[in-house]
Amino acid sequence: MSPDLIFEDQRLRVALERLCEDVKAAGGRVLLVGGAVRDAALGLPAKELDIEIYGIEPEHFQQVLSKHFEWDLVGRVFGTLKIRSLPIDVSFPCRRLVGKEAAEGWEDVDPFMDLEEAASRRDFTMNAMMLDPLRNELLDPFGGLRDLNKRQLRHTSDKFVEDPLRVLRAMQFVARFDLQVVPETVIISRTLTPAGLAPERIFEEWKKWVWRGVRPARGLAFLKECGWVRYFPELEALIGCEQEPDWHPEGDVWIHTLHCMDAFAGERIGDDEEDLLVGFGVLCHDLGKPATTRRENGRITSKGHDQAGDGPTRSFLGRMTNQEDLIDAVVPLVLTHLRPRALYKAQAGDSAIRRLAREVGRIDRLVRVARADDMGRPPQAFDGFPAGTWLLARARALEVEHQAPRPLVMGRHLLALGLTPGPRIGQVLEACYEAQLDGTFSTTESGIEFARRVIEQES
Repeated sequence: MSPDLIFEDQRLRVALERLCEDVKAAGGRVLLVGGAVRDAALGLPAKELDIEIYGIEPEHFQQVLSKHFEWDLVGRVFGTLKIRSLPIDVSFPCRRLVGKEAAEGWEDVDPFMDLEEAASRRDFTMNAMMLDPLRNELLDPFGGLRDLNKRQLRHTSDKFVEDPLRVLRAMQFVARFDLQVVPETVIISRTLTPAGLAPERIFEEWKKWVWRGVRPARGLAFLKECGWVRYFPELEALIGCEQEPDWHPEGDVWIHTLHCMDAFAGERIGDDEEDLLVGFGVLCHDLGKPATTRRENGRITSKGHDQAGDGPTRSFLGRMTNQEDLIDAVVPLVLTHLRPRALYKAQAGDSAIRRLAREVGRIDRLVRVARADDMGRPPQAFDGFPAGTWLLARARALEVEHQAPRPLVMGRHLLALGLTPGPRIGQVLEACYEAQLDGTFSTTESGIEFARRVIEQES
């Protein structure tokens, strides 16, 4: 029985029907492959389409496609045709090994390839299913539908080893669809290493894991099971790192991190940028514990682990991405993840909250990280994290929930007071900002008056 395609955007359905009819008239065949077929089997809507063309040479197909569509040819040489204005990629069965340099022109493609051979080149059985939309026929030579129904992830064939990135794809797939990796796939994954993989390809799989994983813990557990956690030593160090049972009854730091990631996944807000920063903040929040964990007077402590997390967070993320702005946004979340509870316990004043906003950038992000941290301690009951509720309310009242306090005194004000450009302006501006954070003044006018007194005192 073929799964029913569901389209949220009806333009995809119309475009697919038109393309199928055009290709059929030209003597070819359109097959849907990959994620759209898998998602249909899971009852999920298709948000993008991957299409393979059979029975037509690429040059002929380009003429067929041009009848009703505008498109672009993408890939290092040739490879995929992207239909403009729609999330539709069109390609041909290809004999080139995954990740290998493409030949000139369409030399590597074979539109007359046997369907089973073409499917065997895909990573997992659930992604090797094909659907003929005109015939409403599911082609499933490797039992992908069976594996999906059993909630199993299985590699399609021995061609799995062509691309080691598939191990990380397994990580994010088991997290996204709450699957269990079959033993044979775990075993073949152990034979691979990430050597030669471009960092940006690795980072893309981690981002999908953060964005889409409903059970991120399953992905991390798979990395441990297949041995790939050793390629992320900052995470591997969490395994076996003890915690005080009275505060962390769930176990070591690794187990705690898995629980925290699942807690984060249950409270995403749907903003990709915010969820990515918070997700990595949660993942990295305790990376400083292995270096700081000690036994003192019969208790397990990790004093200063928040500050010790700076280095491992930067090294973990820095190997995968050169996006310094992303790293610089995540690190403060790690450094301050204990602060919400500490400020709440001390019933800290406005100055401390303003200073926290300056340090972390967005207090709402920090509260999400700290909340996930607090939720990651089962079977200890979660109390709703009142520290977070209190801190958000205080930050909102001070207008620093989503940003650091905006300096009220600017350089132009000091120039108007008679200061000349130079290092002195920076020093006075810093003094003014510190006073503003302390609540010494709250308007630009009173800030300028404060600056005047600073200048006069030091003249």
